[in-house]
Amino acid sequence: MERKWWTLSAVCAGVFMLLLDITVVNVALPDIQQSLHASFSDLQWVVDAYALTLAAFLLTAGVVGDMFGRRGVFAVGLLVFSLSSLACGLSTSSEMLILARGVQGVGGAIMFATSLALIAQAFSGPERGTAFGIYGAVIGGAVAIGPLLGGAITEGIGWRWIFFLNLPIGAFAVVITLVKVRDLLPPNRRRIDWIGFITFSASLFLLVFALVQGNAKGWHSHYIVGLLVGAALLMAIFLLAEWREREPMLDLALFKRPAMIGVSIAAFAVSASIFAMFLYLSLYLQEVLGYGPFAAGLRFLPFTVLTFVVAPFAGKLSIRVHARYLLGLGLLLVALGCRLANHIQPDATWTVLLAGFIVSGIGVGIINPVLASSAVAVVPPERSGMASGASSTFRQVGISTGIAGLGAVFLHQLPTATAGALSATTAGRAVLAHGGAQLTALSSGGSVRAVAASLPDAVTRHALVNAYQIGFVGTFNHLMTIAMWTALVGAIASLALIRQRDFVPSIAMPPAAPAGGPAGGPASPAGGPARPRPRHAHSKRANRGRPTTVPSSAPVPPSAPLPPSAPVPPTPGPPPSPVPTNTPAG
Repeated sequence: MERKWWTLSAVCAGVFMLLLDITVVNVALPDIQQSLHASFSDLQWVVDAYALTLAAFLLTAGVVGDMFGRRGVFAVGLLVFSLSSLACGLSTSSEMLILARGVQGVGGAIMFATSLALIAQAFSGPERGTAFGIYGAVIGGAVAIGPLLGGAITEGIGWRWIFFLNLPIGAFAVVITLVKVRDLLPPNRRRIDWIGFITFSASLFLLVFALVQGNAKGWHSHYIVGLLVGAALLMAIFLLAEWREREPMLDLALFKRPAMIGVSIAAFAVSASIFAMFLYLSLYLQEVLGYGPFAAGLRFLPFTVLTFVVAPFAGKLSIRVHARYLLGLGLLLVALGCRLANHIQPDATWTVLLAGFIVSGIGVGIINPVLASSAVAVVPPERSGMASGASSTFRQVGISTGIAGLGAVFLHQLPTATAGALSATTAGRAVLAHGGAQLTALSSGGSVRAVAASLPDAVTRHALVNAYQIGFVGTFNHLMTIAMWTALVGAIASLALIRQRDFVPSIAMPPAAPAGGPAGGPASPAGGPARPRPRHAHSKRANRGRPTTVPSSAPVPPSAPLPPSAPVPPTPGPPPSPVPTNTPAG
């Protein structure tokens, strides 16, 4: 077999492992909580630790790949991800698991940032389109079967094996990468934007940490206020540094076009809405309805399968219909799906979610390929790598802040709603008298069944579980309403900001450009041919001393739970990021 197909095999194996791991974690969270005696905040961090480090390292990892060669850097990413997966599986505490998940995010960022560049440099002409189509199909397959496979592994041999499964896959991919893959493009001389990397990472961490700890510490406490002020100051320093930096991690000149702002808001909105809700959907199916991990994963299939099926049609449709209408329609469908799922009653069955899963699955299937192509079509071809990386970063930020923000509402409302339901019955008032403050704390941690087991008789146990279901459902409906408005804001921003005149005409490029990312421009600007216009003149700061090569960050897929994108047609240059998810994200 030719080396280029070995390259594709190594990249697909690594990305399959990575996305499968993201999707299987969602259905394993209740089992992880019981096994490690974790709180609800710990569950948030199991997901957010991955999303935070992935968002923080994504753009920087692309620069490192340019500097030291993508083959070696990709192998390092595989190794880091595989070893951290081993640490996840061996975790004896929630703190150890959260730390290992954070390291996984670093390995995932390295793999994402270099995977498409390796494919782009190995393939040219029609074969490049075929390679990207296979890559997209692998991603779609991983996302589609992830919840079901994760549920089967968790229920059959235990949640730790969702991480141990990565070891043989990772070992195969590392060996193939080191033996068969070659760097066809020489490293270029770039430097890491350390100020941007540190300030962005620290600002995002402080924001998420404040959202997670706000209920426990008090939103008006000096501790939380200090965290929020620190996050704002660090973000201001980041923006100032990026404006003055000659080779920034994120070039702010990209956002001179309103369409780039609209695409970024859309990327954030889809992740902060339906994908952030996956954690709470998993808890509802397992904690409230009592399904096991496999049965819960089975019930996610209407969403994941429809996303996979719709994406190819949306990708073809984007050639004829402008991106603003497709993204707007997709986000409106996501908002409608959330609306259909926000009227659950305590005695409802899982089918009450079915209409929301179907509608939002179609919406996400429309969004993913159009979002991927639009991110690179609204900038000149030589800026497409960083633009795609920026879009992926916004998706990760949406996942992490969405889960943390919804979690703050969840932890604030659930104990109050549960206590209110208990106070309505005689048996419930007895539970309140028995449990007191400890009951409220355990209810907010999601371990109410453990509390129920400690109650003296079946009547009070039943009263507690019933009240918890009432409180959970009311809180869940509120979270779905927040997710609906988030998606609706994204739809409005897409329709208002993504303008036809901002799209850059597709330019044929050589199959292998001597640069730090895939060569060539987007397959075509989403929404049909854009009228030719001069490229935007970037700021003096952006151009001063800047090399004219393609930017370092190759188009990268976001983490999960993230559904697949459409297969990419053959083009002279690489297509935009063919990705969904969290990912979902993660």
